[in-house]
Amino acid sequence: MLPDKDGPAVGGGQGSPEGEDPSVALFREYLRLKTVHPDPDYDSALRFLDRIAEELELPMKKIEICPGRVVSIVTWEGTKPTLKSVLLNSHTDVVPVYQEHWIYDAFSAIKDAEGNIYARGSQDMKSVTIQYIQAVRRLKAQRWKPTRTVHLMFVPGK
Repeated sequence: MLPDKDGPAVGGGQGSPEGEDPSVALFREYLRLKTVHPDPDYDSALRFLDRIAEELELPMKKIEICPGRVVSIVTWEGTKPTLKSVLLNSHTDVVPVYQEHWIYDAFSAIKDAEGNIYARGSQDMKSVTIQYIQAVRRLKAQRWKPTRTVHLMFVPGK
């Protein structure tokens, strides 16, 4: 069975195809955020992360390290919070896009017939961000609790 794919009318729009795995749908949503240099839309990434933290029912702390550059830290408190914590880090921005070298729009997150997803950040670093989020989501759904506190840190680039 092939992975879910976009139909001809979908074209990478906001809707996800019927039956698409929620992890993939979330990944594609995140890929569509234009957090590209030289002028990354960090606000859209922060709104996305705010929503995720709320869905996970975890607190998120924001630290503005310089004007317009906010580090977000989502914390999942462990059962033994006095132990050293675990920090999982990723960045929210992507390197510049030269659209003329792309088959599809670099922010469409189009999925082809083989299930390949085309978008800037699909390998670095947005995929890692979604892996962290979905791992926490699935573990929480199983009512598993970490012994150590786990921090998910999302940082802006330069």
